[in-house]
Amino acid sequence: MKVEKTLLNDVLIISPNVYGDDRGYFLESFNKNALAIHIGDYQFVQDNQSLSAKGVLRGLHFQNPPFDQGKLVRVIKGAVNDVVVDIRKDSSTYGKYFKIKLTESNFKMLWIPPGFAHGFETLEDNTIFAYKVTNDYNKSSEGAILWNDPTLNIEWETNKPTTSKKDDEAELFKDFNSQF
Repeated sequence: MKVEKTLLNDVLIISPNVYGDDRGYFLESFNKNALAIHIGDYQFVQDNQSLSAKGVLRGLHFQNPPFDQGKLVRVIKGAVNDVVVDIRKDSSTYGKYFKIKLTESNFKMLWIPPGFAHGFETLEDNTIFAYKVTNDYNKSSEGAILWNDPTLNIEWETNKPTTSKKDDEAELFKDFNSQF
């Protein structure tokens, strides 16, 4: 596996070794020991998966302590623009975002440690997005920052994405008081 640093401290791009031939391909999508060398000894407690049409935008979500979550995200089918925002107050990259295209053909994964808001927009119909999380979901600990926040000024590809009411009513970054 190849691991690359990003512009945001502690967020990593993970490219697994892919072995292909005329039958298809094989890859190891998760190996606890190999990954621990790069991210530490996080324990994943749940796997999640979503199916979305083209133009769906989900995010920018996070879980506050003590239910804060690290995420290992990837695309099984289709393509997304994946976005993370550093919400750790003492970080040198606080309030900055990183965006990467994750696709079924590039096989890239993204490690998002606790302390980051996360979202993605789907670029193809029937996109299947999968992720492992390091802590249980807790409704009272969930938070969201407005996906089109003017302070963050994230460059999304979709002009008028399909979003949820919850995402459209999320907090502005300038009003956000991070617990991280």
